[in-house]
Amino acid sequence: MEIVPRKILHHRGVECAELDTGAVIARRPAVALVDELAHTNAPGSRNAKRWQDIEEILAAGIDVISTVNVQHLESLSDVVEQITGAPQRERVPDEVVRRADQVELVDMSPEALRRRMAHGNIYGPSMVDAALSNYFRVGNLTALRELALLWVAGKVDEQLDRYRADHGIEETWEARERVVVALSGGPEGDTLVRRAARIADRSKGADLLAVHVTSSDGLASGGDPASLARQRTLVESLGGTYHQVLGDDIPRALMDFAQGVNATQLVLGASRRGRLAQILARGVGVETTALSGSIDVHMVTHEGTRHGRRHPDRSALTPGRRAAGWAMALAGAPLLTAALLPLRPHLALSSEILLFLLLVVGVALAGGTWPALTAAVVGFGLLNWFFTPPLHTLSVAEPENLLALAIFVLVAVMVSTVVSLAARRSREAARARADSEVLSTLAGHVLRGDAALPSLLARLLEVYGLSSATMLEKDGDGWRIVAIAGGPPSAVPDVVVDDDLGLAVQGKILDAADRRVLEAFAAESAVALRQQRLQEAASSSAALAEADKMRTALLAAVSHDLRTPLASANAAVDSLRGSEVDWSPEDRAELLDTAHESLVKLNRLVSNLLDMSRLQAGVLGVSLEPVDAEEIVHRALTDLGVSHLVGVTIPAGVPDLTADPVLLERVLVNLIGNAVRYGDVVVTASWHGDDVEIRIVDHGPGIPAEAHDRVFQPFQRLGDRNTHKGVGLGLALSRGLTEAMGGTLTPEETPGGGLTMTVSLRRAA
Repeated sequence: MEIVPRKILHHRGVECAELDTGAVIARRPAVALVDELAHTNAPGSRNAKRWQDIEEILAAGIDVISTVNVQHLESLSDVVEQITGAPQRERVPDEVVRRADQVELVDMSPEALRRRMAHGNIYGPSMVDAALSNYFRVGNLTALRELALLWVAGKVDEQLDRYRADHGIEETWEARERVVVALSGGPEGDTLVRRAARIADRSKGADLLAVHVTSSDGLASGGDPASLARQRTLVESLGGTYHQVLGDDIPRALMDFAQGVNATQLVLGASRRGRLAQILARGVGVETTALSGSIDVHMVTHEGTRHGRRHPDRSALTPGRRAAGWAMALAGAPLLTAALLPLRPHLALSSEILLFLLLVVGVALAGGTWPALTAAVVGFGLLNWFFTPPLHTLSVAEPENLLALAIFVLVAVMVSTVVSLAARRSREAARARADSEVLSTLAGHVLRGDAALPSLLARLLEVYGLSSATMLEKDGDGWRIVAIAGGPPSAVPDVVVDDDLGLAVQGKILDAADRRVLEAFAAESAVALRQQRLQEAASSSAALAEADKMRTALLAAVSHDLRTPLASANAAVDSLRGSEVDWSPEDRAELLDTAHESLVKLNRLVSNLLDMSRLQAGVLGVSLEPVDAEEIVHRALTDLGVSHLVGVTIPAGVPDLTADPVLLERVLVNLIGNAVRYGDVVVTASWHGDDVEIRIVDHGPGIPAEAHDRVFQPFQRLGDRNTHKGVGLGLALSRGLTEAMGGTLTPEETPGGGLTMTVSLRRAA
């Protein structure tokens, strides 16, 4: 097969052969075979990664066949490193591989692969033994093989879902086990989740999904927020996912979700309803089973099955409202009767019935269903006794009057029920809206703040007018305080989120509806506490990682950059001490100069390292005093020995500046030393108000504006063509020393090209 010649690049004196992307595109084949998709190209290449080269080739209309090892997939890199102990430097985004039209798994048993390696089919003879005993052990290869199979299975699963969606296929295809567990928010949820997890574990690679159906009207989900939060955490800890869907018809909503995720099994809890309720209505379990089709339904018994379902009090009426309703029912009917008796000759029975019906509606609005039903019964008796012939008897002479009284009772019952239900729904909607506003405001408050847990507790005090809210954590047989808002604290939790965390409040007694929102507060507070602890752990880990990074860079600097001047000085001194060569005075002077320059450089590097350490530790001593700008610049030039390369144009009348002369000289030495490597340098000074500025101007290659901040990071040499001089501390140390003296160091572009460093310090009094 034709092979496109590789492109030769030179990097640090080494020849690197890389893919010639331009040559492939110019050749315009129908198909190009490009190996090693995750390969990192040598510096100076057209793209940083080979997969980027391949995307260019694809964009040119050329099909590409490539290869990639499973350990190079970005999503699996941390797992592979944990298994093999070897970090993966070359990675390719999963999305790049998933975009392929076709993915083929080249599968081979670990033993067969090791035989090929032992026969020399992969590595040379000198590398075989080391490879077999390290990376290519049987355990490593088995784990990598399973990762490859699971990743490819996931891609096939995506293709299957896309095919079913494109073709409108709704019935379940049991290509992969998916177990869905339905959660109602009741105490049985933990049992259901664990049972579903055991069912999923029986099938390797099965998915576990938990779903909770909430009412679409937003009035009530019927679930305990604290229980749902705990069960969600349990599901996720078992490797599953939690979902919440809207639906008034719970069985239909469950089946729509199960069919949408291509579930194979559905786990439900046995009904907690009483026997009479089960006779009158089939229930969620029976309805879901009837709709399940090819999905297996598991009905799991639990502790709550024997106790029946506890219905919460949905009256939503205050005791005063209920008392007023009963008073109207018991006293209103007699008073209405007394008012109508004088008008009896002038009113028909139908009018009197309508007036009593109006009373029943008023009682229903005030006190609910039961007082209204009582008013209807009492009204029936009073109408029969005082207004229906024959009077003052319970008998009814005319059949139409009996029918009118019966219709009155029926209409009164129906109207009172509907009115009471509408009033209750209206109150529930208003309460739900208020609760949702509280929770949405709460969420926004937490998102805008840095301290989520204190914000939650403080917001809880504001919403319900409480005196204190205390987050408690289990400590042996008692509880210890984790966070508190207000005071005094409470040591006994009112709401227990899980086995370890609870929330206690003081100030007033909350009703049942308020306690449901309190449980949501408690669940969110528990999540906020865990997130806070994770952030603290991450911060400490970041600090340790930064310290480790600094230590590694310091060791690299000491091992390389300090060794060079030390070796030069040592070689010069050894030459002078030796008796084998009779050095001329000129040679002896040159060797002494070499030793002196090396020791000066070594002293400067060590001083920079020590000062950087003092800066980071915050123990650098600064002694501020008035300093003459021109004098300090000439001292720095004398120290560097580059006065002939630097032009100093400091106008007369520049006031003294406030600085530590030793530290400022170090800053100028570093800045001028960096600048003179790029040619002639000009140092100027000026003042504006209370600030005096010293500018070091060069006309070198400069630094891009987007890299102005990165150039001050320690242990790097951004844009430095000579990476063997210095440890990359000069600019970082200069900015740190300048800021320690109360000034600023800022870079800017030199007109015409180059870089200008501006040291700005306060003018001396």
